[in-house]
Amino acid sequence: MTQHSASTPASSSQSVALGLDTFGDTTVDSSGARVHHAQVIRDVVEQAVLADEVGVDAFGVGEHHRPDFAVSAPDVVLAGIATRTQRITLGSAVTVLSSDDPVRVFQRFSTIDALSNGRAEVVLGRGSFTESFPLFGLDLQQYEQLFSEKLDLFSALLPETPVTWSGELRRPLVDQRVYPETEHGLSAWIAVGGSPESVVRAARYRMPLMLAIIGGPAGRFAPFADLYRQANAQLAGTDAPRLPIAVHSPGFVAETDEKAAALALPHWLVNRNQIGRERGWGDASEADFHREVRSGAMYVGSPETVAQKIAATVRTLGLDRFDLKYASGPTPHEHLMTSIDLYGRKVIPRVRELLAGAGYEPGVPQQVSRA
Repeated sequence: MTQHSASTPASSSQSVALGLDTFGDTTVDSSGARVHHAQVIRDVVEQAVLADEVGVDAFGVGEHHRPDFAVSAPDVVLAGIATRTQRITLGSAVTVLSSDDPVRVFQRFSTIDALSNGRAEVVLGRGSFTESFPLFGLDLQQYEQLFSEKLDLFSALLPETPVTWSGELRRPLVDQRVYPETEHGLSAWIAVGGSPESVVRAARYRMPLMLAIIGGPAGRFAPFADLYRQANAQLAGTDAPRLPIAVHSPGFVAETDEKAAALALPHWLVNRNQIGRERGWGDASEADFHREVRSGAMYVGSPETVAQKIAATVRTLGLDRFDLKYASGPTPHEHLMTSIDLYGRKVIPRVRELLAGAGYEPGVPQQVSRA
């Protein structure tokens, strides 16, 4: 396996990045009628513009190929957002590399990087849905090999020097350059759902780690964060620059805990139970929702409640970044806009206040009281 180093710096020791992610969930309007995919995509652009205005650090757009999500080409949406925003980092959440071409992924995101004046990043993963494989004529029997080989090629592209590479699933490249070049390099993360092998692989390629925590308490992922730090130290040496760790988790912000739960619950149930029926799970209940809000991976509530829970997760895992997936199910656009506004204006400043008060330093986990 050819190994290459991605030039992604560690986060500043003075701050933790706080972002937002969306999959472009198909929404409903105020009357409950389904909103057309085209309007949902336009709404995602407006949501990103608001996030930029209220001080959110990063905005990620996911990729799906099914009717309950409007975005199948997140890079195209991000290119549109790039021309409407000024400062926010723009990335994927995630790019399903297994069913894409690594060269084209690099070219599309280096183009977004140009349009945004250096604000692009790509988060690479296998995704939790498999619709893209039959859609693009790929064999699911090669699920693991496709990702492994394509990640190896993508990592070889990051230094932006002539690439010589070979694998089993595509023709080799010989002294090949890829354009357009970026001005300062392209940031690339690896998204992981929780397998030790995937965590070590991220360290081996010297790529930052994005942990997708979508159920259960965040603390159960502490061994993975520790493993990543240990693997980096062993593979790259203790003097190598520290690489950041981030978490992506679902949530929703409203003025009060009660209002947030009331607005989020019905749409979360639609999303969760649709996916559950496809995968043979039993239907979730209101009790399941409230349990996840209380002690699991749902960051739902007032700005104070959400900020307290995010700060606790950051401290427990030693994070450099936290991304809130602010839409789960067909939540109306106007409610999402309110959630984004509260997240930027109230949650983010409060998280930073809590972390400063705890003397938190990114990369250094802390014991957090469960009182």
